[in-house]
Amino acid sequence: MKLVIQRVSRAAVTADGTPAGEIDKGLMILCGIMEGDTLEDVRLLAEKTARLRIFTDEQDKLNLSVQDIGGGILVVSNFTLGGDCRRGNRPSFSRSAHPPLAVELYEAYVAMLREMGIPVETGRFGAHMEISMTADGPVTILMDSEEMKRPRRGE
Repeated sequence: MKLVIQRVSRAAVTADGTPAGEIDKGLMILCGIMEGDTLEDVRLLAEKTARLRIFTDEQDKLNLSVQDIGGGILVVSNFTLGGDCRRGNRPSFSRSAHPPLAVELYEAYVAMLREMGIPVETGRFGAHMEISMTADGPVTILMDSEEMKRPRRGE
């Protein structure tokens, strides 16, 4: 599972031209489900997302999470995060999960965030979506469950 997380002061998404989700201060997340991902991957990244300290405190240090600031999250499914550009100029998306697995795990990620008390808005899985947002910082974090499960160097 791969996430692109951006700290935003606002974000909105339309799906096939219809407004689908909108938040004020919080996180805009592109979510890609990969073949082989499990609920363990979803749980790992949902917990890490909720506790990720990328908002500033009174001393202007990155010490606060989206939960701490009472922010929202906009989650948009994005199969292109599984793109492999190693060969040629056209990405291969063979690592991206196909429905129904992708839908099941995407919805589980959203549900887990909501269970933690975070307001979550979404796009619409499989739709053509347009995202507008105002990045704050900018602060952008990449998360990959496969990478996070590997031991760090020297461990």
